[in-house]
Amino acid sequence: MESKGFEGTVLGTLIMPYCSGFANLVFAYVMSNSASNGGLVIENCLVNNATNLTLILGLSVIFGSATVAQKGNSRQKVKKHAEFFRINRLNLLFTLIALFLFTGTLWALAKDRVLDFYDGLVLVGLFLFWQILHVFEILKDNIRKNKAFHWSIVIDLVIIAASAYCIYFAVDHLVGWVSKTENQFFSFAKIGWLSGALMVLPNAFLALYYSHIGRQDIVLSSQIGDGHICIPMCIGLFSVFNTIQVPDFFQMGIYVILGAGVIHFLSIAALGRVPRFAGFGLLGGYAFFLYTGLIQ
Repeated sequence: MESKGFEGTVLGTLIMPYCSGFANLVFAYVMSNSASNGGLVIENCLVNNATNLTLILGLSVIFGSATVAQKGNSRQKVKKHAEFFRINRLNLLFTLIALFLFTGTLWALAKDRVLDFYDGLVLVGLFLFWQILHVFEILKDNIRKNKAFHWSIVIDLVIIAASAYCIYFAVDHLVGWVSKTENQFFSFAKIGWLSGALMVLPNAFLALYYSHIGRQDIVLSSQIGDGHICIPMCIGLFSVFNTIQVPDFFQMGIYVILGAGVIHFLSIAALGRVPRFAGFGLLGGYAFFLYTGLIQ
């Protein structure tokens, strides 16, 4: 799809999050049959976002390519890749600012411990504005470069739609199985944590592949963009139809997400990359997140 009119960072922000985050949307839809499930949806989203920003990005920084630009040999390639680096650096910082905006807005709306219909409208509206902004960015970029979308992109979208149905079928059966099982570990009370961790796997494969080929810009934007699906879209949609009572774990999850976002933002702004020692710090943050939210 990148060769058919989608710039790399926008691809990671606009297309990949729907592929990897659709399971979270389906989970919110399946759980919407009861208003009491709102806390589980929040758990699912917080676990998904925190795992992406700490565990997945921490491992990709430690074992993958550290830079957000590609390498070149000739002078022309060096100049081209330097420009590529600067643009992607700005795009990543912009995406992280959106992360702070969405997460901070959710934190402010939830100060009364309740997310209702109007709170949901604010969250969904923010997300839709963000997506429309990227659509216009793609159109402007294609006009500048005098190129258009290739017709075969329709085939890609059909494949994505077919995969989306398979995800819906799988998540629906998974929730049904957990709600009926008597296994203490796979209990319904823990389904927010279990589903949030399980739904990180698609993003983990994306991070593994793009780290291997040295496209750290897509690694970062896909993980951060997947968080935009959860916060604000999933939580916002659920609260539009069902009032959510915010769980006690909410504050800690928000602090971990914002803290990891600050590390990424400062690293990219100052160094143009996230250094490996910061990757170990992110893994430590994930261990703290698990301990305080699940083990303790």
